Amino acid sequence: MPEVKIEIGGRVFEVACQEGEEHYLHSAAAMLDVEASTLTNQIGRLPEPRMLLMAGLMLADKTAGVEDKLKTRDARIAELEGELARMSSMPKPEPERIEVPVVPASVSDSLAELAARAESIAGALEERRGTETSGS
Repeated sequence: MPEVKIEIGGRVFEVACQEGEEHYLHSAAAMLDVEASTLTNQIGRLPEPRMLLMAGLMLADKTAGVEDKLKTRDARIAELEGELARMSSMPKPEPERIEVPVVPASVSDSLAELAARAESIAGALEERRGTETSGS
């Protein structure tokens, strides 16, 4: 079992841990050190057992808050999954029929007649322009 030196609240401790767990121990010690340092900065030097107890309680309080948030989010996820399952099992809606209005033939005929007139007028104007420029 490896022995690891950790620092908490300015004090060094030697702690044994399982092989391969050293990085978890260092991570946990760093979290505890943050809380212990906060206490030391606010209150001053405390006896070691009291400092460790208070820092541990502060971490436990934070952990309880995170667990409450997780429970709330887990409940919300379960609710949304239930709603998704309910909606997935619903029958598909009937396709909506959309009718597109058709242009009446008389309007199409009128438009074609107007287009023919416009082309005729354009042709006449071109002829007139051609005779004016050649006569100048």
